[in-house]
Amino acid sequence: MSVLNHIALVSIAFLLLLTQWSSSWPVDPTLGFVSLPLNTSNFHIHKPYDLPISKRYSFKHGVHKMWVYFKDKPLSRNSPTYPRTEIRIRGYDYSSGVWQFEGYGYVPCGTANVTIMQVFGASPHATTLMLRVGSNGTLTYYRTAVLDPYIYERWFRVNVIHDVYASHLKVYIDGVLKLEAPGRGGKFHYFKCGVYSQPDGSYYMESRWKGIKVLKKCD
Repeated sequence: MSVLNHIALVSIAFLLLLTQWSSSWPVDPTLGFVSLPLNTSNFHIHKPYDLPISKRYSFKHGVHKMWVYFKDKPLSRNSPTYPRTEIRIRGYDYSSGVWQFEGYGYVPCGTANVTIMQVFGASPHATTLMLRVGSNGTLTYYRTAVLDPYIYERWFRVNVIHDVYASHLKVYIDGVLKLEAPGRGGKFHYFKCGVYSQPDGSYYMESRWKGIKVLKKCD
């Protein structure tokens, strides 16, 4: 093999390696989006119907803390769903365009089999996206794709982009693209975060959120 051929092969190998590395480099998913104004009126708390908000939610030093027990009551008296304490973003329901949720989440060790973030609205399903924490600390898309193998005991940045027209979703964790998935239909959508127990949820479930933003793609 000639020296020039050897150099060419080394260069190609380096470029392939560089491409692989670059796909895991953090980026800013909010570029090209406009951050919309949020205040306390936009944060509607979903919680067990028989308890005051203060028993399952607190807001201190910029951190929303939400917790629930597996034996808690559901959202409403006749609801067949599992217990939850969640922030439901109000004022920014959408049915078209490209929208984004951003927030910094924290899940303590032991919280398991619980949904911590949702894009609500779909057809015939209820949700377009659920981010779920499993029993071993994995962060997953529903119960399938693993987005992070161990999410416990650290702050992590979540960016979820929903392109309604294209019926397409992207999920970034700490600025790294972890998932692209198709939409699931529906006439309107909104964002939620917190803790929503699944059928095999742990006895106690908690998540904390800060820096919550709703963004819209520039027209």
